[in-house]
Amino acid sequence: MLHYRTFLPLYHEMSPDAPRSPKFDVHQDGSASRENQPAGIDHVASGTPADARSGLSSPPPAAEPDLPAHLERLADRARDYVAAASSANTRRAYVSDWTHFAAWCRRHGLDALPPDVQTIGLYITACASGTATADRQPNSVATIERRLSALTWTYAQRGTPLDRTDRHIATVLAGIRNTHAAPPRQKEAVLPEDLIAMLETLDRGSLRGLRDRAMLLVGFGGGLRRSEIVGLDCHRDDTEDGRGWIEILDKGLIVMLRGKTGWREVEIGRGSSDATCPVVALQTWLRLARIGHGPLFRRILGDGKDVGPDRLTDRQVARLVKRAALAAGVRGDLTEGEREKRFAGHSLRAGLASSAEVDERYVQKQLGHASAEMTRRYQRRRDRFRINLTKAAGL
Repeated sequence: MLHYRTFLPLYHEMSPDAPRSPKFDVHQDGSASRENQPAGIDHVASGTPADARSGLSSPPPAAEPDLPAHLERLADRARDYVAAASSANTRRAYVSDWTHFAAWCRRHGLDALPPDVQTIGLYITACASGTATADRQPNSVATIERRLSALTWTYAQRGTPLDRTDRHIATVLAGIRNTHAAPPRQKEAVLPEDLIAMLETLDRGSLRGLRDRAMLLVGFGGGLRRSEIVGLDCHRDDTEDGRGWIEILDKGLIVMLRGKTGWREVEIGRGSSDATCPVVALQTWLRLARIGHGPLFRRILGDGKDVGPDRLTDRQVARLVKRAALAAGVRGDLTEGEREKRFAGHSLRAGLASSAEVDERYVQKQLGHASAEMTRRYQRRRDRFRINLTKAAGL
């Protein structure tokens, strides 16, 4: 009988401290993003005595028959489906979180495997108190919950489930929430006047300036996430890693997007002038960059005169928004350090939600939100007292 692990690997090229499942082995890049990588993580080569003590070294593979030739293609497709079960950002965050936990266990002489609820309880306590890493910076409640989700997922892939409802975990986590929970820190919205000022900081005579201009206007006009911006292709099925495509019409731009809950269609109308029109900006970029197939937004090579084949990463969108906002002097009343923290890729999305003077349901549809409440979180300038219950009650 064929073993399931023969064709469904869940880990392959993970960090040295990542667990390697005797059942599964998923292929992924294994690199932790800078945004999710905590400070003070120890990275060591696998195979050391400490790794062995923590149960982090891979067990020898059991002997098993090879797949018949006629099933090899199905095995390849199964690996693709496993990789598509979660986003690349989620996988990178989970790898980073496991590395963080394994390093903490190693420093304290604890075993990371098999799962121990008391060890997990102590770990999340260390994260909340700021003693989990050398920088002594406490993690937010959201970060701690994500780390716990990463551990739960990782243990499940090894066939050793973690019981998050155990009192050593659940009670400690409830106390952390009650003690440290805080309102979410929202990114500053890029409003229309801000966006226009940001566009003026870009060089219209360079390919990089034309590309960045199109990215900002399309991202704002569509209320797109940064991953959605860089995931766009010229046409359907242009690339395997594409997350959507475009169709340019007389009155605007149709964007087909693959999101967390399936496919959705976004309409981006033409602007009131060519200088601020997302469609004109995109057409100009595609024409001068000579792009007719594949990713829309790509790297600029060499001295800035050549366009490469590779798509940009979502982090480059965040850097662009931050850089342009600082150059344009947006929120000049704040210090430069504060402004750097306030702006990111989500600022474009929040800017559209805050600026569009239309019925709320249209904004909700454009952003792909399941509820109006989620849309309101993005609206920085909405009239919060439009419905005044105090006056309605007669006071």
